[in-house]
Amino acid sequence: MEKQSFTVTVQGKEKHKVVFDHKDSWNGEINKKRFACDVISPESRKFHVIRDNKSYEVEIVEADIEAKTMLVKVNGHSYPLTVADKFDELLHSMGLDVVATKKINELKAPMPGLVLNIVVSEGQEVKKGDPIIVLEAMKMENILKAPADVTVKLISVKKGVAVEKGQVLVLFS
Repeated sequence: MEKQSFTVTVQGKEKHKVVFDHKDSWNGEINKKRFACDVISPESRKFHVIRDNKSYEVEIVEADIEAKTMLVKVNGHSYPLTVADKFDELLHSMGLDVVATKKINELKAPMPGLVLNIVVSEGQEVKKGDPIIVLEAMKMENILKAPADVTVKLISVKKGVAVEKGQVLVLFS
């Protein structure tokens, strides 16, 4: 089986090369040092991890699959992570990573939920990562953030309205 290789950047500073023995494995190397973990997932986005006879409670608080970023809480401490795979590294080495970013025209609901708050207004310029909408889903508040530096063209939902997964919430120009 093919090994899975990633570069994980923690808090925008520390880079770690993580290689899993195969895609279904919790064994491999971090910065060329072997590791093995036992992992149990009692509920979605929460994990109990045992590594080197130490126990860790891990929760994925936020995850942006397109941007390959996530906020992970380990034993109560939060860590923003950026993950790059071999394809991201290849694009970067060829200088094509900037070209590969696509124009973002809309923000869609990543899951069904209730709009708790709309943080922006039409015509407002926002920077990548700025909060746009607060969506409640599965009893959790999820802050939907700007995917890029954009201008809010149209807000197509209202506070207190239920939305479906994939529904367009905001259009950008």
